[in-house]
Amino acid sequence: MGSPLGDFVRAKRDSVQPESLGLPERGRRRSPGLRRSDLAARAGISVEYLTRIEQGRDRNPSVAVVNALADALSLDRAERGHLRYLAKITGGECVAHARPEPLSRDVRPSVLETLRLLEPGIAMVTNRLGDVLAHTSAFEAVASGSGLLDADAPNLTRYVFTDPRARSFFADWDAVADEQAFDLWHAPSVESSEWFSTELAPAAGTEFTRRLNRHVVPARGDLRLHHPSGCGLRLTRETLELSSDAQQLVVLLPADEETAQAVDGLRGRPRGRLRVIS
Repeated sequence: MGSPLGDFVRAKRDSVQPESLGLPERGRRRSPGLRRSDLAARAGISVEYLTRIEQGRDRNPSVAVVNALADALSLDRAERGHLRYLAKITGGECVAHARPEPLSRDVRPSVLETLRLLEPGIAMVTNRLGDVLAHTSAFEAVASGSGLLDADAPNLTRYVFTDPRARSFFADWDAVADEQAFDLWHAPSVESSEWFSTELAPAAGTEFTRRLNRHVVPARGDLRLHHPSGCGLRLTRETLELSSDAQQLVVLLPADEETAQAVDGLRGRPRGRLRVIS
């Protein structure tokens, strides 16, 4: 049985080309990427110890070892943060949990007031599971016709992986799918992430499970949408972490003049007020 930490280290090792680290070419290999012996040498640990980490048999590497692996793999800042997070949860869980209580869908009044002040901007409150908890009327206009908000309790992750309309709504569906799968690792709790992943996997299939276990740290560029009305939208995302609530306030800003004009047109359609989803 593996572990999230071991899966990530192995995936990164497979993705690194030896020549990118200044290592000599050693002929054809059966598998791509960096040899386990080369990574162990760069990190200053034994091959046996690295094997135990990758296979999930050692779940409590020291901070020094985690940092050494990050250096040896030349991880960027985001990847280093993810490696440290996986080391933390791998050492404290990796056992089966009972189904947890449903997450609270409550949004604090002060956050709702902030959302009201953002009207007529495009904004929503969500969490790492993808639950859309509240949104502005402009967000509803942008999402209109896509199916994203059709459910009584809309969830972006479930929509991306199970609704066929998502593949046409998101111009860069692959990137969005990677983001939603990655964010489950940083869900409000390990238990809630495991429960949600287990519930979603049968409906979402291999597209979901494969992305979840790849541990690809997403770049999160502009969000490009193909609105059902026919217009194309390019939106810049700004995210405010509401850490005490395990929620995020996401604001979407038009990235170009064409998008700004298109959003103005969508806002002109009949729409409701700020919506809170309980």
